[in-house]
Amino acid sequence: MTATSTPPSTPPSTPPSTSTPYAELKAPTTVRRLLTQPTTGPLAALLLACVFFSVSTDQFLTGGNFSLIVQQVMVVGTLAIGQTLIILTAGIDLSCGAVMAFGSIVIAKMAAEGSLPPLAAIALGLVVCGGFGLLNGALVQKIPLPPFIVTLGMLNVAFALTHIYSEEQTVTNLPGPLTALGQTFPLGNTDITYGSLVTIALFLLLAYALSSTGWGRHVYALGNSPEAARLNGIRTSRLTIGVYTAAGILYGIAALLLISRTGVGDPQAGQTDNLDSITAVVLGGTSLFGGRGSVLGTFIGVLIVGVFRNGLQLMGVASIYQTLITGVLVILAVTVDQISRKKAR
Repeated sequence: MTATSTPPSTPPSTPPSTSTPYAELKAPTTVRRLLTQPTTGPLAALLLACVFFSVSTDQFLTGGNFSLIVQQVMVVGTLAIGQTLIILTAGIDLSCGAVMAFGSIVIAKMAAEGSLPPLAAIALGLVVCGGFGLLNGALVQKIPLPPFIVTLGMLNVAFALTHIYSEEQTVTNLPGPLTALGQTFPLGNTDITYGSLVTIALFLLLAYALSSTGWGRHVYALGNSPEAARLNGIRTSRLTIGVYTAAGILYGIAALLLISRTGVGDPQAGQTDNLDSITAVVLGGTSLFGGRGSVLGTFIGVLIVGVFRNGLQLMGVASIYQTLITGVLVILAVTVDQISRKKAR
């Protein structure tokens, strides 16, 4: 009698698992990536400030007031673009406000006295400011000297030259081309200055250059590690000098915007704008240690400064308290930067 073999039992098939693997659970979501962006915190602070001042005063939430805020920050904003470039390379520029003031006096005096046609005077002002930037970059890179010391010394040089060349006199009776950017055009029920558009265009241009060009990637690499950048074939010396020179030219544009806003060449202008530009950069999430940040963040930081000062003024808060609050915001921004750097290590 032959035994019949029993086929081995087949284990019941299990349905495919629909549970998400652990690795996928840990993958960053879009929301998480958004929350970790350096500009998310400053943008949230700006929106909260707008909500607070909109509730506190009826005059804040109007088109005319927002246009005024942009006009008030367009000069410091343009300075802050150049400051951002330098801080991204782990440098700093304390001379930007004084260089701008000297450039404005050169432009105003040359044009008002008829020494040069207005457009040639503007070009000369840009060259002069760019020359200060070139000298700053050369001293920082070639000797080398600390950026803080170089630009602190250059602040005093530019301040002295401004008062010597202007003879302590405000330059008036400026020709039309020098004040053209201060003119307005209607947009709905709001008047917009051409200078505001220039500042916004500069922010967009530099944002693109930093995020989408090889030059921008090299700037970030230089700020992260100059030695690693050099070993990867980046000409760090030329790049550093170029960044400072570009910043100087931006200071020259700020000088023209200053003239167009005030209608005069004022030797007393820009005395605190260097600190205001650094404040805007820091509030925008750019690290003072270099290699991290964005021009978009700086734009948000500039608006934070403008919104706080405008809103507090509308509420009748004394200017000294505006300065106090700005200082507290800067300390908080740097503290957040330090904490985030430690967590990233």
